[in-house]
Amino acid sequence: MSQIGLPFDWQEQGGQGQFIVGDANRLALDHIERWRDWPIPISILSGPPRSGKSALGRHFAGLSGGVVMDDANRQPNETLFHQWNIARDTGVPLLLIAREAPELWTVALPDLRSRLAAAPHVRIAEPDDALMLSLIETGLAAAGSAYAPDVPEWLARRIERSYAALASTLDVLNRASLASARKISVASAKEALQNSHLFPIERDETGQGHS
Repeated sequence: MSQIGLPFDWQEQGGQGQFIVGDANRLALDHIERWRDWPIPISILSGPPRSGKSALGRHFAGLSGGVVMDDANRQPNETLFHQWNIARDTGVPLLLIAREAPELWTVALPDLRSRLAAAPHVRIAEPDDALMLSLIETGLAAAGSAYAPDVPEWLARRIERSYAALASTLDVLNRASLASARKISVASAKEALQNSHLFPIERDETGQGHS
């Protein structure tokens, strides 16, 4: 796995970290980095919370000098339409970022709706097991938390497979590690998560959660 940018929104205040690239986000990253090949100078990036959408947006802006509109689905239709026309007329690329795919946005302007439907769209998926493991290791190390070797794999097997759940879990563990000045073990991780009502959901071999 390669690395760029930032892994989680919750780490952004800590400065530049690493964006872990895996199967869940590789297509989105490749699309961003090949902005010169877009059929039109507008694209849409969607993905779940804490998945690094804003990090990819900053990466895109740095590469292309283009315009990024975060939470694009919450912008007034007229604003989106105006920015779209600017990108089309000037060639300065525009990246629209939202949690949901564009077909789920509330769009009243028919012209804007048809343009969104025709625009290139890439989505960041929830992390697979390999990406989960890499994000856990990176998230603990970035916070300076010492941990036992079996902790990342133990967590990866039990945390709900989502960036938001992972970010919340790491926040709890890193805070607990800082407060206790002790290495995180499986036992201490389990205790900290239980105390925070975030006891991990264990997944079986099919990937389904069970208690």
